Amino acid sequence: QVQLVESGGGLVQPGGSLRLSCAASGSILSIPDMGWYRQAPGKQRELVATITSGGTTNYAESVKGRFTISRENAKNTVYLQMNSLKPEDTAVYYCNAHMFTFTTYVNYWGQGTQVTVSS
Repeated sequence: QVQLVESGGGLVQPGGSLRLSCAASGSILSIPDMGWYRQAPGKQRELVATITSGGTTNYAESVKGRFTISRENAKNTVYLQMNSLKPEDTAVYYCNAHMFTFTTYVNYWGQGTQVTVSS
């Protein structure tokens, strides 16, 4: 049994900051890739940022320079530091992890955490 548990969403004013966390737990051997995606109402889910176990990162153009993804491999945890937030960043943010368990290779999603940017 594997779980991804997210935290850190909420309501913030434009220009503010939030930090999301996502911890993976269970029968995990390794997690080559972790990332964050988001889905706004009426829109498709889109990539926000990803990071490999070696620290290689990838960002959506819309968040470059404002968001920073990082991870602690020993804790199977990924973070998303979001600065200079804009109303268009409002969405449900989902943690994603491609991982090897003791039996298979799987792609897991968290339950999602709401981020609302509004004055």
